[in-house]
Amino acid sequence: MVWQDYISEYLSYLKLEKSLSDNSIAAYKRDISMLMTFLELRKINISPTEVELIHLKQFISWVNELGMSARTQARVISGIKSFYKYLLIDEKTESDPTALLEAPKIGRKLPEVLSVKEIDDLINAIDLSKPEGHRNRAIIETLYSCGLRVSELVNLRLSDLFFDQGFIKVLGKGKKERLVPISQKAVNEMELYINHYRSHYKIDKQYEDILFLNRRGRKLTRVMIFTIIKTLAKVTGLKKNISPHTFRHSFASHLIDGGADLRAIQEMLGHESIITTEIYTHLDTDYLRDTIIRFHPRA
Repeated sequence: MVWQDYISEYLSYLKLEKSLSDNSIAAYKRDISMLMTFLELRKINISPTEVELIHLKQFISWVNELGMSARTQARVISGIKSFYKYLLIDEKTESDPTALLEAPKIGRKLPEVLSVKEIDDLINAIDLSKPEGHRNRAIIETLYSCGLRVSELVNLRLSDLFFDQGFIKVLGKGKKERLVPISQKAVNEMELYINHYRSHYKIDKQYEDILFLNRRGRKLTRVMIFTIIKTLAKVTGLKKNISPHTFRHSFASHLIDGGADLRAIQEMLGHESIITTEIYTHLDTDYLRDTIIRFHPRA
């Protein structure tokens, strides 16, 4: 088998057995393709099952020379490790050359977090005289109120809304469903948008159940959500580098600062591991000090 055959079967495994999203599969493909490109440039004509640790160390040195950050290098190594784990599981190889391959140490770089006032300023800066104004307001309120990923937001459906129960149903990574509480303020903005603005759209038939639509009656793209947020930041003069994910991080941070349980936040964010939740939350020193004083027997 040649590299492309191995890669093709690996991608099918990620899609069918691991149920990964198209974006995740594309990222894994890029990691393996990068290794393949390196071997071709060095004229090392070997199959994936013939790759050894020495080749991988040379590959990592090459990646480093390209100027990639430690975080990016770590992600690439993770992708390569996943590929060889699959080859072992599928019995295409008897040894794993990545077993002793170390990733560069990276710090836990947290994204920006917004204050409640900054979020209110962004929402208040939305021009409600424009047709998309109330839609954009509902989008920002939903991102912050529910801590959604941008992909979860654009795929949110009318049939996922359970306002009477105070929840929305979210389809997260790996096509895993979860119920997320929604604030009354976000509900009010959504209902205003749905009943008085969305109802006047000429909606493309295949998007009739999609909540947030563009002016052509089709699903919004991730890029459009980024554009809306970047425009609002510019209007308000916000100097922080923000994205849709900033609202997700702010959602978790504000809950933690208010004393919420980390496990509960993990469930709401749809994180498989509590470690991931810890990365996306922001514990300030006052909160940590108060926690020790309140709960430690020697405090």
